Amino acid sequence: MMTTELLIAFLASTAGAATPLVVASMGELVTERSGVLNLGMEGMMLVGAVVGFGVTLGTGSMVLGLLAAMAAGMLMALVFGFLVLTLQTNQVATGLALTLFGIGVSAFLGRSFVGQTVERMPNLDIPLLSDLPFIGPLLFRFDAMTYASVALVVVIGWMLARTRLGLVIRAVGESPHSAHAIGFNVIALRYGTVLFGGAMAGLGGAYLSLALTPMWVEGMTAGRGWIALAQVVFATWKPRGVLVGAYLFGGVTVLQFHGQGMGLAIPSEFLSMLPYVATIVVLVLICRNPQTILLNKPMSLGQNFKAD
Repeated sequence: MMTTELLIAFLASTAGAATPLVVASMGELVTERSGVLNLGMEGMMLVGAVVGFGVTLGTGSMVLGLLAAMAAGMLMALVFGFLVLTLQTNQVATGLALTLFGIGVSAFLGRSFVGQTVERMPNLDIPLLSDLPFIGPLLFRFDAMTYASVALVVVIGWMLARTRLGLVIRAVGESPHSAHAIGFNVIALRYGTVLFGGAMAGLGGAYLSLALTPMWVEGMTAGRGWIALAQVVFATWKPRGVLVGAYLFGGVTVLQFHGQGMGLAIPSEFLSMLPYVATIVVLVLICRNPQTILLNKPMSLGQNFKAD
């Protein structure tokens, strides 16, 4: 039976599960709006998770851990950018190789961290608001990253729609040759969006090891990098759609932990499958209508560009 306490716990857990997806997906969205498809999200998130955890464990500073995770994600993205933007390698193959590389590197770096823990990222205590019945624990008792992820969606949505930088990013994503012809440095701009995507992937990974489950476990992303990629398509490259999709998938993810308490007589194995089943179902439904996909998809997505 669903009680008020169970409902609050479920919704609060959904926000926590959605946060790394929002952060990583927004980074990938900006990257893809410039025309670059980076399938290395899973690997970058894993490297961000292990580096963020290791630095936090060694220094005792969670801020340094988060910054180190972003730097690690950017370093991975720089390798990807050099290969696809400078050497003109295939974006799909390079992204897949980056994921495999990240899985291996994170497992190697994290060998000495297995079994160790750090203090969980603290929730913010907002005077008066945090103590409100029902609304308080539902809206005003989360960690700073949860609030920052929502702000990130708002800022990037505004940037893409209202600023000159956003217009240039979208122009490069639609037609890099036209953008180059009128004087924009397409390669430099794409490097910038790829590095931003890497930083957000690293940050999303660090949230897993510092807030969601404050420990290092090999392969702890459990496919979230792939879900983040799928969410960009699910959102049809719109920031607000990413937020909706992340909370939808976050809710499905935590359902496996709260299902029994809610009285759902469903095998736990099936509940564990739900996030991935939901991802496949949503993508199939969206892709049934090509116009939905083509509505905001960058026309040069996945296509390399070389200045003449």
